[in-house]
Amino acid sequence: MIEALQFEFMQNALYAGLFASLICGIIGTFVVVNRMVFLTGGIAHAAYGGIGAALFFGIPYIYGTMGFSLAAALIMTAVTLRVPHRSDTFIGVLWAVGMALGVILVDLTPGYNVDLMSYLFGSILAVPASDIWWMLALGAVTLALTLYFYRDLIAISYDMEFAQLQGVRVNFLYFLFMAMVAVAIVLIIRVVGLLLVIALLSIPPYIAEKYAPSLGMMMIFAVGLSAVFNVAGLWMAYHFDLSSGASIILVAAAGFFISLFIDTIISVRHKKQRSKI
Repeated sequence: MIEALQFEFMQNALYAGLFASLICGIIGTFVVVNRMVFLTGGIAHAAYGGIGAALFFGIPYIYGTMGFSLAAALIMTAVTLRVPHRSDTFIGVLWAVGMALGVILVDLTPGYNVDLMSYLFGSILAVPASDIWWMLALGAVTLALTLYFYRDLIAISYDMEFAQLQGVRVNFLYFLFMAMVAVAIVLIIRVVGLLLVIALLSIPPYIAEKYAPSLGMMMIFAVGLSAVFNVAGLWMAYHFDLSSGASIILVAAAGFFISLFIDTIISVRHKKQRSKI
């Protein structure tokens, strides 16, 4: 791995993985705590409509995908806040419409020669330097907004109605957070792809939640775990000539099942200790 880092594309891939870890650790923690995994998955898949629009109109993918994802996130958030009992249906519809629109626009684009698989499953080894600067900027903005609104975000994460009674701007924070999720998804698409991004946003925070004593520590643990999964997956992809996005997610999945195995062993030991008392 050290030898591989002499190549510029491997250096870019490592930077992209580490910046994605920072973004996923912070954003993913709130996604898991607030049980927004399905909502986040809907935004990620709807983003394919933005990729299709970017190809059809001949604009950089990041602008088309960013605009489409933000629009989808704001609509899904508005529906979730106004009619929460029907939100899963609307999210499912927008999820499917985004994917279908993307496929149709790609079909209508004459003579496109873009590798769509890199958008669906990621291509961290082909991340350009411009995307790394975007990820660095987003990571800094995400960290700054999280620190500034930290207490309010904790309040709406655990009891939204009580937070509203305490004067917290719940709707504003909810829309702001979902906009951050949409932007994060767009930038992480190049690392693991839009079909796999949900795993990187949910697996590290889920594991971290079981061992972290506070929300802040959960974020730190999630960032660390995500960095380990990214670097290990990158090494596996380089060493065995595998797809980078799938390798990263498989490493994360291995961590997920190992954590479940450890939980099972601890639970069995506790039961045996209680039975002896």
